Amino acid sequence: MVEFMSVHRTGLITQPSREINMPARFELENDNLCVIHVSGKLSVEEIQQAQAECEKVIQREGNIRLLVILEGFQGWLKQPGWDDSSFPQRNDPFITRFAIVGDEQWRDMAYVFTLKGLRPIPIEFFETGQLETARTWLAE
Repeated sequence: MVEFMSVHRTGLITQPSREINMPARFELENDNLCVIHVSGKLSVEEIQQAQAECEKVIQREGNIRLLVILEGFQGWLKQPGWDDSSFPQRNDPFITRFAIVGDEQWRDMAYVFTLKGLRPIPIEFFETGQLETARTWLAE
């Protein structure tokens, strides 16, 4: 299920603006931190929806930090469209840091998926249980 929520600068969470039966959820936290919770198998449509939500924040606020939390993640659906690199091309200048938190088994694939080393932004992977460490790194 994809839920799009906002955490206002006061820390209050608003009601989801829409619900879709998919395993991803977008949240906007204080200081332009875009958080995407992913579970199950990720589809192209889901990543595009999450990217669209991040893009709205960039257009409205400017720079963002990105945190992806893998919870019960099972990989990526095998389908066309994963080669679309338009989001990073348009938005990397506005992403200051990108952290991924998940099971160690996904580290290498997450780096491949996010093109770590080929993009001009710092991207780091943190093991499940290191969420606060990831948040600290994002705040630096």
